[in-house]
Amino acid sequence: MKAGLNFLAAIVATILLVVGAAIFTVDQRQHAIIFQLGEVREVIAEPGLYFKWPMIQNVRYFDKRILTMDSAEPERFITSEKKNVLVDSFVKWRIVDPKLYYISVAGDESRAKTRLSQTVNAGLREEFGKRTVHDVVSGERDKIMEQMREKADLDARKIGVQIVDVRVKRVDLPLEVSESVYRRMEAERKRVANELRSQGSAEAEKIRADADKQREVIVAEAYRDAQKMKGEGYANAAATYAQAFNQNPEFYAFYRSLEAYRNSFKSKSDVIVVEPNSDFFKYMKSVGKGGDKSGK
Repeated sequence: MKAGLNFLAAIVATILLVVGAAIFTVDQRQHAIIFQLGEVREVIAEPGLYFKWPMIQNVRYFDKRILTMDSAEPERFITSEKKNVLVDSFVKWRIVDPKLYYISVAGDESRAKTRLSQTVNAGLREEFGKRTVHDVVSGERDKIMEQMREKADLDARKIGVQIVDVRVKRVDLPLEVSESVYRRMEAERKRVANELRSQGSAEAEKIRADADKQREVIVAEAYRDAQKMKGEGYANAAATYAQAFNQNPEFYAFYRSLEAYRNSFKSKSDVIVVEPNSDFFKYMKSVGKGGDKSGK
């Protein structure tokens, strides 16, 4: 009876081993290929639990996620100006046809990366060769990356791979080129600065000339208005004097003489030399005579 139990246990163990060898799972992040005697039997893209024939079939898994291929060292390319630039780039790719991928590169990721690297570098070399340093640094950088993605994707499809994106991280100039470019940029900036300074000086002179012109015009107009107002004042004064003179000529003459005496003898040290019979002392003489008469 013990022998029968051992035999039954052996049968159960064998069945479990066979079932375990026949069952496999596919993760949602993976593709799976079932091989039968070395040939591709089936490609599984959906996750789940699957069965295979033990000892006859085997399963190989391939990553379904987006993978990154980053260049270890910057590549040297030549622009249309025959100048070298150092380009650091990376590629985003994924397997879309596991069967073709296996047939093309034997499912070897390193071989796939080598193929993609050659394709991308050739495309970048061609695109950079059509453009100047300015274009590849800033002017048409996005356009270059989009064209490279399309070209690289066409070639990558031949090995069952999709190119999701091609990005240029950095474009540098070699040291010998950088110095000459910086010197040229410095000279260009100085030229622009001098041009702006000259334009500013010209504008400043123009503004100053216009301000001087406006000042002259304003001063001339103010002088004209002042002279006009002064003339009007003199005319009004003359009219007032004439009116007063016409009302009482004798008093007006007397008042004017008093004003003349006041202005002539403002200080004790003032001296005036005139003839005794001069009309200047007319009213002084009259006052003196009148005093004598009153005294008598």
